[in-house]
Amino acid sequence: MTTTRRTRTPLIALVVAVTALLGACGGTDVYAETTLPSPTPTAAATTAAPTAAATPAVCADPLASYAPQGPLPAPDALPAGSTMAEIRARGRLVVGVSADSLLLGARNPISGQIEGFDIDMARLVAQAILGDPDAIELKVITAAQRIPSLQDGTVDLVARNMTITCDRWTQIAFSAEYYESGQKVLVPLASTATSLDDLAGQRVCAPAGTSSLANLADHPDVVAVAATTHTDCLVQFQQGQVDAITGDDTVLAGLAAQDPYAKVVGEAFTQEPYGLGMNSDDVDLVRFVNAVLEQAKADGTWTASYDRWLADALGAAPAPPVAVYGR
Repeated sequence: MTTTRRTRTPLIALVVAVTALLGACGGTDVYAETTLPSPTPTAAATTAAPTAAATPAVCADPLASYAPQGPLPAPDALPAGSTMAEIRARGRLVVGVSADSLLLGARNPISGQIEGFDIDMARLVAQAILGDPDAIELKVITAAQRIPSLQDGTVDLVARNMTITCDRWTQIAFSAEYYESGQKVLVPLASTATSLDDLAGQRVCAPAGTSSLANLADHPDVVAVAATTHTDCLVQFQQGQVDAITGDDTVLAGLAAQDPYAKVVGEAFTQEPYGLGMNSDDVDLVRFVNAVLEQAKADGTWTASYDRWLADALGAAPAPPVAVYGR
């Protein structure tokens, strides 16, 4: 197990962070982005007790969502008075996303567009409601802002690698699972560590408000460090302020692609089913989104998106997750 590493200038991570920051000031797609107030970026590694100490909520099946009702209606035939009709009348779907999660939701420094697997899922919903995948407003939010931005109606949808949990079902609603990820660890290239068990006494970073940070409660020997985003974790990692980063394999694959001195190790030690988040009151929208996802899984659109963004880092496309209903 290697406990030290040289500090170097975090050029690539800084490029991503600066690109995301610049993007918050400029437009993307057809609508200018408006960002939610952001917390003060972490200036230095700060330890934080994982938030899993509270007794987690229990439910019969966290993956159970609301079943679609009938065939997917055309954009010009949405039910009157529905949430979808309200979004169509507004002229755009408002979605909370990440701008620094490479492969899932990150700004392309050449085109200026935010793109990735999560963004593709959101654009499918915009296409179904408005007949135009570009009729979408992307709001850059942190992981900790996902639930509050849904609860206060700032966004219609969150597409930001969000794990479906019973706890979160008490606060918001989820679509059916659209991707199954798993939590792993990123360490320096020279490290011999292959799991969190090999990192006792070392500083492990994860974003605040995430299940990745909460899961560190199961590993009390490591020093949990909360950051604003995974890019913030990567900057701290490259500056030697933390020894490792933990998160979903999809996210860590994007970080490793930005740092040739880092690697993702070990087997996934959690199951992280991703769902699109929505307000708990918008059950009609949840049913509609589930119909959109079912169609994408059946017609090959889901696989095409996986192949474009994730196949190089994570291997051949698996079968899309099977939807579970029952609410």
